[in-house]
Amino acid sequence: MKLAAALIGLSLLTLATGTARAEGGDEIRIGQTLPYSGPASGFGAIGRTQEAFFEKVNAEGGINGRKVKFITLDDAYSPPKTVEQTRKLVEQDEVLMMFGSLGTATNSAVQRYLNGKKVPQLFVLSGATKWADPQKYPWTMPGMAAYESEGVVYAKHVLRTKPGARIAILSQNDDFGRDYVAGFKRALGEKGASMIVAEQTYETSAPTISSQLSTLKSSGADVLFGVVLGKFTSQMIKGVAEIGWKPELFFVPTSASSISFLEPAGLDNAVGLISSSNQKDTMDPQWASDPGVKDYFAFMKQYMPTADLSNSNYAAGYHYATLLMTVLKACKDDFSRDNIMRQAASLKEVKLPLLLPGMSVTTGPDDYLPFQQLQLRRFNGKSWVGFGDVLDDR
Repeated sequence: MKLAAALIGLSLLTLATGTARAEGGDEIRIGQTLPYSGPASGFGAIGRTQEAFFEKVNAEGGINGRKVKFITLDDAYSPPKTVEQTRKLVEQDEVLMMFGSLGTATNSAVQRYLNGKKVPQLFVLSGATKWADPQKYPWTMPGMAAYESEGVVYAKHVLRTKPGARIAILSQNDDFGRDYVAGFKRALGEKGASMIVAEQTYETSAPTISSQLSTLKSSGADVLFGVVLGKFTSQMIKGVAEIGWKPELFFVPTSASSISFLEPAGLDNAVGLISSSNQKDTMDPQWASDPGVKDYFAFMKQYMPTADLSNSNYAAGYHYATLLMTVLKACKDDFSRDNIMRQAASLKEVKLPLLLPGMSVTTGPDDYLPFQQLQLRRFNGKSWVGFGDVLDDR
């Protein structure tokens, strides 16, 4: 019994020491999981940009005198791997927080664990509605506009510009797909029953989606809403072109809009594609003299000179890193996990270098959604061009 008591005491001491080290050390240790391999590996550019960003921060003296130790690990977009890597980051690497990890299923697999240990799960790269639930999960905060909000914005555009549309929907068969479709249908309202003429889903493990595309085309739909990710973005755009289908309105989620996903499908096939964003397209000439965009290009030239600047995942990585920097600077000398969440939940009309004009970030103890505004944009064969007003899902 004495031995058991000693072991329990030792384990409690180790836990307490780890927490103290994570919160009070000279380093700010930040953990992340991203798919550097597997079907969503294109998003790995986000983490590589953030590694370089914090290298720059450290070269300039760190944050309030503390250097950042940023540890980003490959989870291959696989929930079991996410669990394994997250536990390693928390229990062995003793990170202060998790930041910017990608995916709905992957983050879901560790949400309860991180909240149980009171480790901030900040700016999750998923627009699932579930992340903005401070009552149930006070240590989790989303980093993207909600998928449902995005779905609403697309449906509003359909109702405004093509009220007699015949709509086909292709969606990933998980929370990611269901949230988008729920928002889209909510905004269509009663008209949705007659406007939606076909729906198909696909599994992320599927090799192709060609049979679903053929079925959707045969419905006679003239609007296609494709809730796809990664390689399925390329497959959908190329597949639609190959079967000679030319929807008048063709939507993809913001998360599928990177040039790196469009190129394998042929950029000509993506002309006219509609998406949305709250971020400046750094390749759009209209932002060439914008101070925030110029700073981004200067950073990329110095720290990632071989990167393909047309890949918007690099800009996304930079964008989210500047958001985290706002929170870390607001912590001043108190880098306790409690204070990190307090500062993340008290942002007031924060302007970020790559955020579109007219938009800002505001959060509160009961409102964990940092981004609630979007603008539609259309692909012209080279870049995305914004059109229309700043929108929200109200």
